Amino acid sequence: MGVELMDSSVIWYAVLAVVVVALVFVLFNFNKVKKMKEGNDEMVEMAGIIRSGAGTFLKAEFKVIAIIGVIIALVFSLFVETTSGITFLLGGLMSSLVCIIGMKSATYANVRTANKARESLSIGDTVKVALSGGSVSGIAVQAFGMLGLLLVLIIWGVDPHATGHGLVANLECNPSIMRITTYSLGCSIVAMFNRVAGGNYTKAADISSDILAKIRHDMPEDDSRVPNVIADFIGDNVNDIAGNCSDLLESFVATIAASIMIAVTLFINGIVNVSDETFIRMIIFPVILAGVGLIGCLIGLSYAFVRKMGDDPSRELNLATWISAGITVILGLAASYMMFGNVPLYEDMVCGWISPWISSILGIVSGIAIGSITEYYTSDKYKPTKKLAEMAIEGEAFVITKGDAIGSRSTLLPILIIVIALFISGKISGTYGIAISALGMLSFVGATVSIDAFGPIADNAGGLAESCHLEHKVRIITDKLDSVGNTTAAIGKGFAIGSAAFAAVSLIVAYVGNYTAKGEEPVLNIASFIVVAGGLIGGALIEYFSAMLTDNTIESAKLMADEGDKMLSTPGVLEGKVKPDYNKLIGMAANQALKKMVVPSVLALCIPVIGGFVFGVQFVGGILIGATIVAIPRALFMGNSGGAFDNAKKYIESEALEGHGKGSAAHKAAVTGDTVGDTRKDVVGVALDIFIKSMSTVANTLASLFSTITLIH
Repeated sequence: MGVELMDSSVIWYAVLAVVVVALVFVLFNFNKVKKMKEGNDEMVEMAGIIRSGAGTFLKAEFKVIAIIGVIIALVFSLFVETTSGITFLLGGLMSSLVCIIGMKSATYANVRTANKARESLSIGDTVKVALSGGSVSGIAVQAFGMLGLLLVLIIWGVDPHATGHGLVANLECNPSIMRITTYSLGCSIVAMFNRVAGGNYTKAADISSDILAKIRHDMPEDDSRVPNVIADFIGDNVNDIAGNCSDLLESFVATIAASIMIAVTLFINGIVNVSDETFIRMIIFPVILAGVGLIGCLIGLSYAFVRKMGDDPSRELNLATWISAGITVILGLAASYMMFGNVPLYEDMVCGWISPWISSILGIVSGIAIGSITEYYTSDKYKPTKKLAEMAIEGEAFVITKGDAIGSRSTLLPILIIVIALFISGKISGTYGIAISALGMLSFVGATVSIDAFGPIADNAGGLAESCHLEHKVRIITDKLDSVGNTTAAIGKGFAIGSAAFAAVSLIVAYVGNYTAKGEEPVLNIASFIVVAGGLIGGALIEYFSAMLTDNTIESAKLMADEGDKMLSTPGVLEGKVKPDYNKLIGMAANQALKKMVVPSVLALCIPVIGGFVFGVQFVGGILIGATIVAIPRALFMGNSGGAFDNAKKYIESEALEGHGKGSAAHKAAVTGDTVGDTRKDVVGVALDIFIKSMSTVANTLASLFSTITLIH
């Protein structure tokens, strides 16, 4: 019969109660934002266009995802495990709901943030509106991710000894593992399509808008006469809200799944002595840790809402993160004692019951540290970005060269932090500790996504203030929030990449365990030619994937810029007497994004499948290692150099560089750097992390089949 987790049901329902409270929090803040005033007629009109355009794009995208998702679900149920198709669709549903809710909240919050700035002329009051909208996205990510997983655990449980097979195939697998991995894969599919399509949409619109306004026609950045501007506003929500929500949800779910898979592998493999009771608690602990992290996020964000905010909103936003992390640390210690304080532990837990807690702390500290390092290299408060702005005086070549140097230099410390955390976690808790460390970093993801989502909401608010011709005092407030938002977005991207590194490593560890036979040491022989070959392919795939995304975005941006130019030549548009055809540009951005998302996304899903069935499990392991080693520093480079380019431009625009403001040669050089950086940070950098996670999740899902069916032995 195997190990029954009947005694775990109370825990599942207790955590489910926390999730329900979180969903009530989401509903409350969503309705609170929606009830606020939108502003004058022009603001209402512009906000409506943005909301409608974003919704239309998501509907078109989800039609494509739904078709592909149903096909994949049928394949799993027919040929792998009967119920795995259902859990796959459940993962896709949870991720999709987060995207829809988050984006709706953001498109309500943007205009209301601008209006609050107009009515109050208070930075503190305005911040709370943007944060309210962002908190809907953040808490929804953690709550919906846990909701789907809890449903899987409550309905089916975890039995390490069970066997199952598809409706028409008799290839045996463990149904518990398969349900958890396919749930995670469902989340991953939505995230991959969102990041690829969303990145293309937003940056094609953004770059084309910058080309028209700043280079070809010398107009203000968010001037409503430029037809591409509205598509740019929509893109901020499509990528930075919907894409980011699905990305972090997938990382969060993947780390919980990896923890459970590693626990199952350790129990059934027999290499280390794991008792029945310890096994049960190893399954429960990741879910409890995620639950206490959610409690921490609710308290941290609630504190931010009740606290009176001053003129430096970054301080209050950082405080909300620190409170969330601190409560997670305290409650995580209690959870670790409750789970492991009175049961016999296996030998890898060298520090006793506190070992998993220490591993989680290492993940939490790593996440905060990586965010701080990202802020240093990308914020215009610090030396690197200020130096980059100064280089703009010398021209475009100096800007690009200096930005590249900043991006490259910024990769070392985050990776060193990740390495140290993984090393210590492995030493004190074994492979289980590595997964728990990854989960620790993501345990308060609700707070980090909430503050990250603040950025695009503030950006949209500033754009609406400009395009709707609000007074200069309003624009000063929204520009301040936009600057803070740029930093929070950069920190969020650093956090997303760091969490992806942890998640990818834990998934690789789980993958090796999944294909290892009972009683054998889990090994991936990196000296083997087959693993080296896979590693080379994995590394090359990252470069090819990056080039494909860059080409797709630039091609789309060129088409949109040319079309926007035609519209500006229409009599009356430049004079502001005739409005351009916004819908045509919105439709073009959507069509280009949807057309160009399929091939790169399918690439991440098909490569490990083809490699596994042709060359076997070791080859796929090599692909995963090679891709991860190349992708993490490249993603950090892309994200941080792009953030530095963006904020160097804004530093010049704020007149901080004496004698070199908007319209100067230095500003134009910085705009060139920002154009380069846009594709880096918002397209390639954010897509690389989901690329490696998706490949790892696919590999975990099919590991047992790769070891059974291999064309070349």
